[in-house]
Formats: sequence, C-alpha cells, structure tokens
Amino acid sequence: MTSTVYTHATVITCNRAGSTAQALAIDKGRISAVGSDPHVRREAGPDATVVDLDGATVMPGFIDTHPHLLHFGVIAQPLVDLADAVDHKDIAARITARAQTTPLGEWIMTTPVGEPHYFLRRSYRDLAEGVLPDRVVLDRAAPHHPVFIQAWAPVIPNTCVLNSAGLQRLEIHRRTADRVGDVWVEKDAAGEPTGRLHGAVTLYYNNDDYMNSLLRHLPLLQPNAFEPGVIRAMREANARGVTTVYEAHAMDFSHIELYQWLRSTDQLSVRVQCAPEAHIYGMPDDQPVDGDRLLSRLQRAAHLVDRDDDMLRIDGVTIGRGGSCHSGQLLLREPYRGPFGAMTTGRSFVPADTVENVMRFCLASGLRLNMMIAGNGELDIYLDQLEHLKGPLRAEDRPWIVQHAAVAEPHQITRLAELGLDLTTTMSFSWGKGELFAERIGEHILEHLVPLQRFLASGLTVGCGTDWGPKNVFEHLALAVEPRYCATGRRAATPGIARTDALAAWTRTAAQVLGWSDIGSLNVGNHADMIVVDRNPLTCRIADLPDTRVLATMLNGGWLADPATDGAEVPSKPLK
Repeated sequence: MTSTVYTHATVITCNRAGSTAQALAIDKGRISAVGSDPHVRREAGPDATVVDLDGATVMPGFIDTHPHLLHFGVIAQPLVDLADAVDHKDIAARITARAQTTPLGEWIMTTPVGEPHYFLRRSYRDLAEGVLPDRVVLDRAAPHHPVFIQAWAPVIPNTCVLNSAGLQRLEIHRRTADRVGDVWVEKDAAGEPTGRLHGAVTLYYNNDDYMNSLLRHLPLLQPNAFEPGVIRAMREANARGVTTVYEAHAMDFSHIELYQWLRSTDQLSVRVQCAPEAHIYGMPDDQPVDGDRLLSRLQRAAHLVDRDDDMLRIDGVTIGRGGSCHSGQLLLREPYRGPFGAMTTGRSFVPADTVENVMRFCLASGLRLNMMIAGNGELDIYLDQLEHLKGPLRAEDRPWIVQHAAVAEPHQITRLAELGLDLTTTMSFSWGKGELFAERIGEHILEHLVPLQRFLASGLTVGCGTDWGPKNVFEHLALAVEPRYCATGRRAATPGIARTDALAAWTRTAAQVLGWSDIGSLNVGNHADMIVVDRNPLTCRIADLPDTRVLATMLNGGWLADPATDGAEVPSKPLK
C-alpha cells in the first residue's frame, strides 16, 4: 500500500510548537511526514498518491472530553424528533406518522421542541401557538397510543405533555391534586387535566419523587435503541469533526459492554476512552450503592482497565456527588435560590465519606480517579480530602482528573494545580447557565463560572467537551476566546483565552488528559485522525468561527465522509 500525500493545504498541526505546514503524508493509517510540499513529497517517495487540497485547512480531529454520546444518542433514538417543529399541526403530523408503524397500545414518545439541552435559542415557546399542544391535539394525532412529549434536563421548571391514554396509563385524572410535590397538573375549566405537566418534570437530575415515580412506568431507555442510537450519535459527531470521545460520566458497566461490542464488530467511527461510574445516579430508577456493592464496582472497574487498544480504552473510575443549578442540586458553599424559590445549598447524591473511600481504593490499587465536581462547596470538601491522602494522585503517569470544576475560585484552582491534577471542563455551563446563575445566585458568582483563563494560568492541563451543548465545537472555540451568555448575548464576566489555547484544549491537551499519546496532533507517527474545514479557525473572524463547515473527517487514514473513498481523495461535499 503506497502512502498518500495531501498537498497545497494549510496544515494546523496542534503540536507543542504551534507550527503549521503545507502538506502531510499518510501511510498505514498514521502520519508519515509533515512539512513543506517538497519535503513531504520527497519523504513519501515517487510512488505516493498525491492529492491537491486546493488551499483547504487541515487540522486534527477533535477530542470531546464530555459528550454523553451514548446517553444522548440512546435516549433520542426511539423518539419522534420535534426539535424543529413549527406548530401543533406539524407536531401532530409527525406523531401520526409514527403511530402508523407502532403497535397499538405502545408508547409514542417525542423529543422536546427546540435546541437541546438548554432550549434558549429555540424552545416550544417559539411554536406558532406559543405553548405545547394539549391532550386533545395529541389524542387526534394518536388515538390508540399513549403519547409523551418529553422534557429534558437540565431545565427546571419545564413542561411535558401526555395525551389521554398517557394520562390514564399514569393514573392522572381530575381527582389528582393540582400540585403534587413540585409538579403542577394543568387542568381545564371543567377540572380535567389538559395533559400538560409543569415544574420538575425532566427525565433525569430530577429531585421530585412524584415525577420520578411516573417516569419509572415509561420505557425511557429502550434496549433496541442502544446500538443504533450510539452508531447514529458517532456519525453525527464525525460530521462535527469529532474523532475521539471521553465517556467518563454516568457510565454503567452495560454501557461499556456496548462499546466493547461495537469495537468487536468494527462499528466504532470514533476512538473511545471510558470509565465506569462508581455510584450511578440521575435517572429515575437508579438505586443507592451500599458498601459491599460499591467495593464490587470498584474492583470490577480496576479489572476492566485496558489501555492497549487503538480504538477503545477503559481507564479509571468516576465518582460524583452533586448536580445542576437548574434543579437545585448544585453544591455551593452559600445558599442560593432553587427552582421554586426555596433557598438551598444543593443536594448530595453520594456522601462525602463514600467519596473518600473511593479515593483510598484508587490510591491503594493504582486505579485512575475521575471526580465529577460542579460547585465550590463540594470542591472545598474534595480538596480537603485529597490533601490529606498520602501518596501520588495518579495512575502511573496519568494524574487523577477533575471533571467540570464549574464554579471554582482562585484559591481553589491553585490547590488543584498544586495537587497535580488534570481537568476537563466545558464552556457549555458558562454559555448556557450564566444568566441563570446571575438570577438565582447573584452576579458575584459569574467571575468563578468556568474560569478557563485561570485554569490555564495555574498550569492545569485542560481538555474541553460539549456536554449539554452547543454541540458545535467551533462555537465552543469562539466561546473560549470571547465568552458570552446565550440567554442575553452579553459578554461573560470571565476573560477569554488565545485561540491556540482553545484549539489545544480540543486536541493536544485533551489527548494529554486522556493519556493517549498518539492522537491530538498531526505529528509524525500519530494516528491519521484529521478534518478538512472550509476556513482557518486561527485566523478567521471570531464571529465567523461557529459557521465553520467540516468538509471531511478522517479516522485511521480513511475518510469517514464517504465510504466509497479509500483515502485517495477528499469528498467534495460536506458530511451529512
């Protein structure tokens, strides 16, 4: 097999020196030469296939360190997609179409209306009617099926809708109280439920016992959705330029087994590194993990570690305690206003002493620890616990990881850096939650909300991810350079960072956090994971950066954009 030379390009290598090149060569799925056109042609030899990229920009594929690729893909797979619905007639037509292929009596469930997951740029409020349809509309659309229009986290208060069959299935009727817990049952003038439920009605990260009891009767995670849901989610990630994902939050062992199956059947279109959760929480049917079961899960995680495969790696274990500000689960030091007005300092799903037991297990066994930390209150406790441990907070050469550190003050960041930890975080929380934090907590908190510049200045190695969105990585790059809050568009209280540093957090330093040495940059010897884009993200206007189009995505030297091509040429059309 001869090598392929891609020439007449702007090659952003994302190496430590920040160098660019004119060309690169690929041989057997790896980068074999990078540099000027004459140099690369000479290194590749006279038999190499030469492809002229006509001035296009080439860069490493993105590494998304917090995508929830499996979770979001599996939840959405069986649903009727209402994201871009325009009115009730449109919604009804889509549900009716699904009813024609769904056995009588089975649930028909839909996505929310709008842009996941904050629903700020578009939501059901943008429907022509300004509200979600009621049971009457849904009854006409599917008279012989229970119907459920879902509400997705993190937004609380929120609204979901059931048709008459759905209400009956869940035993919601005129005798049901107008308010049960933090769920409001909307009723018409005659006292009959309209089908709309308001308040704490999201699928997960929901504190409400009543709503969780209802959700347990719904087929939220369908077994036949797992494989196609993940495959579709991987392809969508490829279309956005993502070639590697880090799945280390809310991952149960069955989720990892699915990735193992996809690897064994050669169906992975992204590299995956994952870590199981020590104590799963968040979904309605998740159960507390006691001491014996916790130990068993930790031992199983240690047994699973496998860092030798080029496509799927399993490394470490994750522990987390709190949740989102929307739901009042964010663990802060000072009280703040929860979703329904009551003051709170958050909710802990896992006791602090359980977290310390997990730390000590990892220290003794050499298992890498991921710590899911959101609020400054829980960060205080984690830091105290970590500083009292005796021994290196690393697995061989791989430091333990803090995920998010969404609210972190300067002295806390200094302590994280002094402990030698690595960090994954996301501009999602600043962009999507900034105005919510200002409203519920106060403007003073905003300088500490995803302080990316302070993280980098402290010396922390940082990888970034998409989490709840936006899912467009180029928009994340723009938000890192010029942070803004989505709800108002105003500039964030935190300073931006250099574009080169922003790009590194999605490529080279993200790979460093994972401990995956041969991805994340276009260096000789690295895997040929790269994307071709329609502009240079380091020089285009910041305002134009989110509009960057991924023209082609390569993994292991093969183009994912068009299976008919074998690396001999770049597809001329963008990914679908």
